[in-house]
Amino acid sequence: MAVVAGLSVRGLQSAFQRVLGVRPIAYIRSVRLDAAHAELAAADPREASVTAIAHAWGFGNPGRFSSAYLARFGEYPSATLHR
Repeated sequence: MAVVAGLSVRGLQSAFQRVLGVRPIAYIRSVRLDAAHAELAAADPREASVTAIAHAWGFGNPGRFSSAYLARFGEYPSATLHR
């Protein structure tokens, strides 16, 4: 990202912190969590699984995904899927 933006790694981190209040990796994780949340909310629980959706959005460890999801949205991903 830094190369594309024409910044040093430290410059990119500083810009993210200044503008968004988070580091680039935290921002990317947040975007991925939001996308997984939207997909879980729209999915048919008879055809989708939390693990498959987590993997589709780059979360390789289902337990860590579940913990991050709970911290962000206040419910487990399975609860969102089955609503």
